[in-house]
Amino acid sequence: MIPSAEELKLAHEQIQAFVHNTPVLTSSSINKLYGNDLFFKCENFQKMGAFKMRGALNALTNLDDEQKSKGVVTHSSGNFAQALSLAAKSLGIKAYIVMPESAPEIKKRAVAGYGGIISICASTIEAREQAANHIVKNQGATFIHPSDNIDVIIGQGTAAKELLEVHPNLHAIFTPVGGGGLIGGTALACHYSNDDVLCFGGEPKNADDAKRSLEAGHIIKPESPNTVADGLKTYLGEHNFPIIRKLVEDIFLVEETEIICAMRDIWERMKMIVEPSSAVALAAVKKSGIRNQKIGVIISGGNVDLNTLPF
Repeated sequence: MIPSAEELKLAHEQIQAFVHNTPVLTSSSINKLYGNDLFFKCENFQKMGAFKMRGALNALTNLDDEQKSKGVVTHSSGNFAQALSLAAKSLGIKAYIVMPESAPEIKKRAVAGYGGIISICASTIEAREQAANHIVKNQGATFIHPSDNIDVIIGQGTAAKELLEVHPNLHAIFTPVGGGGLIGGTALACHYSNDDVLCFGGEPKNADDAKRSLEAGHIIKPESPNTVADGLKTYLGEHNFPIIRKLVEDIFLVEETEIICAMRDIWERMKMIVEPSSAVALAAVKKSGIRNQKIGVIISGGNVDLNTLPF
C-alpha cells in the first residue's frame, strides 16, 4: 500500500520542530561540469549530519506511551544509528544501537555522544538482525528498521517535499539507494507534488542489489558488497520495495571511481563535506545521460572519517 499525501504532510508537520529545513545550494561550476542546473538539498547540514534524522523522529513520534517507556532498538552502520540516538534523546526515549564492528569509528563515537547504548556485532546483516532481536526479547524495546519501516520512509520523504516547495518545476530528483528509505520517501514526494517530477536512484555497481531486485521483480539481498559508499551496503525491504517499483523511474549504477570523482567535485567546487554515499547521487546524474534539465539532488549525509578519505 502506498502512503498517502496526507501522511507525508502530517509527518512534515510533526517533525518540523526537531529538524533543520536544510538549505538548497547550487554551483555554476558543477552545473557546467554535469550539463544540468542542479539543486542540492543539503541534508549533510541536518542535525547529526544526515537525512535519517527525519525518519527516526517520525517513527518515534508515532509510538505509543508504553513503547516509548521501553525504548527502541535498531541496527545500523552509522547514520541511522546516530539519528535514532539523537531523536530518542530529544524525546526522552532510551535507544539501543547495534553496530557492525566495521562501522566507521567517527560514527561509533557520535552514537555514544548522543546517548545511544551500543552493542557491537559481526559485520554481516544476519549478525545485526540477531543482535537486535536479542535486545527486543530481553529489553522489550521496539525495533525500528533503518529503512524498511513505513513511518521512517514517510519521514525521509520530507527532505524532497521541502526541496519541491522551493523548486516545484524540477525535471527529476536523484537520491542514493541503500536500504530504500530515502528513495522511497523521495518518490512519494515527487508523486504527490507533481506527476511530471521523476525520481531516479544511484547505486554503486559493487552493491547493485536494488537494481537487480527491480529487474527480477523481487528483493535480492547483496552478496558481500564492497564499496566506498559504506552507507549503501544494505538492501531493500518489503515496505519500500512496492513504492520503489511503482514510483521510481530507474536506478543508475556507478563505478567506485565515479563515486570518488563526484565526491571530490563537491568538496572542491562547492567547499562542502559530503560522504561517499552522498556522491553516488551526483555520479548517477552524469551516468543517466540527462542533460539541460533542472535536477534535484538529495545530499544524504556528511559524516566523514577524515582519516580515511578516498582521495
